[in-house]
Amino acid sequence: MDLPAFSVTYDYRCPFARNAHEHLVAALEAGAGWDVTFLPFSLSQVHVKEGDTPVWGDPTRAPDLLALEASIVVRDRFPAQFLAAHQALFGARHDDAGDLRDEAVVRGVLKQVGVDADAVFAALADGDAAKELQREHEASAVDHHVFGVPTFIVGDRAVFVRLMTRPKGDAQLATDTIEHVVSLIDGHPELNEFKYTAITR
Repeated sequence: MDLPAFSVTYDYRCPFARNAHEHLVAALEAGAGWDVTFLPFSLSQVHVKEGDTPVWGDPTRAPDLLALEASIVVRDRFPAQFLAAHQALFGARHDDAGDLRDEAVVRGVLKQVGVDADAVFAALADGDAAKELQREHEASAVDHHVFGVPTFIVGDRAVFVRLMTRPKGDAQLATDTIEHVVSLIDGHPELNEFKYTAITR
């Protein structure tokens, strides 16, 4: 199915972001020809109280942003390796209970998928990824009223989505799932809220 270009926010801390992005990665790796932009969005910043120092201005919070900033470097400088690194960072957090605030953990994940960790951390040192994270987060919050992850952005419409399942290697399921979500956003703007009253499994 041909889909419009769309973006999806992420923070590696969120299990629902993990679910959605595993579907995205599985479908794209299987050949889905979508134009997807992966947008980092800091949940640490979301929880900063009004009037307090933003996370990007607080050196003590720098570790909270490490994995997101590393992902920006990989996305922008090593795009061919981004999907593998992206999925591996989610896996490190949610499958292996790794602490992505720890440089050694992030380095290990990058090396595991063949990314040059030294090059990534050298790039982080110039501060450009930190500035880009702030810019992309604030643009999502201001332009689309994004408040969490994963949020799918299609044109001028942004929808927070919770997928309860993982693709578990099923690329067709992953493709169908993402196509349903994006088609619903793009084709049914009159549907403002659709929420189950209880979760069944």
